[in-house]
Amino acid sequence: MPPTTPQSPAPSSPLVLLSLVVLIGLNLRPFLTGPGPLIARIEADTGLSYGGIAMLTLLPMLLMGLGAFLVPGLQARIGTRRGMLGALILLLLGSLLRLWSPDGLSLILTAALCGAGVAFIQAAFPGIIKQGFPHQVAAVTGLYSAMIMGGGAVGAQLTPILAHGGQDWRAALAWLALPTAAALLLAWRVLADGRTARPDKALVSRLLHRPRSWQLMACFGLVNGGYSSMVAWLAPYMQGRGWGVAQSGSLVAIMAVAQAVAALVLPILASRSRDRRPWLYLTLAMQAAGFCGLAFLPGTLPLLWIALGGAGLGGCFSLSLVTALDHLERPEEAGALAALMQGGGFLIAGLAPLAMALLQSCSGSFVEGWVMHLAWVAIAALIATRFDPARYAAAMGADERLGIGTDHPLRSTGG
Repeated sequence: MPPTTPQSPAPSSPLVLLSLVVLIGLNLRPFLTGPGPLIARIEADTGLSYGGIAMLTLLPMLLMGLGAFLVPGLQARIGTRRGMLGALILLLLGSLLRLWSPDGLSLILTAALCGAGVAFIQAAFPGIIKQGFPHQVAAVTGLYSAMIMGGGAVGAQLTPILAHGGQDWRAALAWLALPTAAALLLAWRVLADGRTARPDKALVSRLLHRPRSWQLMACFGLVNGGYSSMVAWLAPYMQGRGWGVAQSGSLVAIMAVAQAVAALVLPILASRSRDRRPWLYLTLAMQAAGFCGLAFLPGTLPLLWIALGGAGLGGCFSLSLVTALDHLERPEEAGALAALMQGGGFLIAGLAPLAMALLQSCSGSFVEGWVMHLAWVAIAALIATRFDPARYAAAMGADERLGIGTDHPLRSTGG
C-alpha cells in the first residue's frame, strides 16, 4: 500500500497559494480574541460566570487538541479539499450564528463550532505548506503564523469598534464571518480535488512512541497556554485596573500585532541556521518579561509588557511549527508530527484560562495567573534545550521493532 501523502493544492501561481495562506491564517483566531473586550457586556447579558466565559476559549482549544489526533484519518477518508471546505463552513457558521445567540450556552456552542472547524485546518495546513513550498518552509510558516496572530489583532480591535458604533455585541461578533467567507471562496478555487490515500494507521502510533513527540507537545502547550490566557483575561484584567472596553480591546490588538510581527520575522532570521534554539530562548525570555510586567508592574509601561509578551508568544508559536517540521523530511510525516504537537499542545493550552479563572476566584486577582505562566515558560525553556537538530534522527528513532529507520523515518509499513 502506498504511503500516505497529504493533498497538494491545485496548480496555481505562488502568489495565489500565498494568498490562501494569508486568508486561512487570518481566520483562525478572531473568534477567540473577539469576545475578550466585550466580556463585561456578554456577562451582563447572558449571566455567564468567569468559569463560563473561560469555556469560550477552553472548549475550542480542547477541540483543536483532540482534532489533531482525528484529522489524519478523516482527511484520508474525505479528502483535503472537502475537509478544508467543510471546516471553513463550520467556522463560518460558528461566527454567523452568534448573531442569534440568546444565552451563554448557545454562545459556547458557537465557540465549539468554530473550534471544530479550526481543528481540521490547523492539523492539515502545515503539511500542505511543506508540500507546496518545500524550499521555503520557514518563511511561509512564518507568514502563516503571522497571519494567525494578525487575525487575532483584527478580532480584538474590530469587535469593540463595531460595538461602539451601535452594533449589539452579537452582531459585532457575527461580522467575523465575512473574512471566513472570503477564505472559503479562495479555498474552493485553489485546493485540489480528489481523495488522499488510506492512511498508515501505525504512523500516529509510532510518533506517539517517540519521547520527542511528547516534548514538542508539552513545550507548545505551555507556551500557547500563555496565549489563551491573554486572549481570555488580558482585557478583563486591564478593565479591572480602570481601562475602558475599547482601550482594553486595543491592548489585545497590540499584543496580537506584536505576535504577528515576531511570527513573521523570527523564522526568517532563524532560517540562517538549522538550530532554532537560540531564537526559541529569545522568545521565551520575552514572554517571561511580559508576564513579570503584567504581574508586578501593570501600571508602569503596560504597553511594553503586552508587546513583549505578544512578540514572545507569536515568535515561539511560529518557531515551534518550524521546529516540528524540521524533524522529518517527508511532508506527510512532518505534517503529522506538527499536527500531534498542536493536538497535545492545545489540550494543555485550553486548560490555562480555566486555571486562571480558578486562581482569580480564590485570590480575587489575576496576578497569581500571570505568575503561573512564568513557571510554565521556565519549564518550556528546559524542554527546548533538547531540540538539537544534530539529534533529530536519533530523537525520532532507528527502531526496527517500531518500523522506524533514520534514512526514511516513520516509513509506511503498508498496514
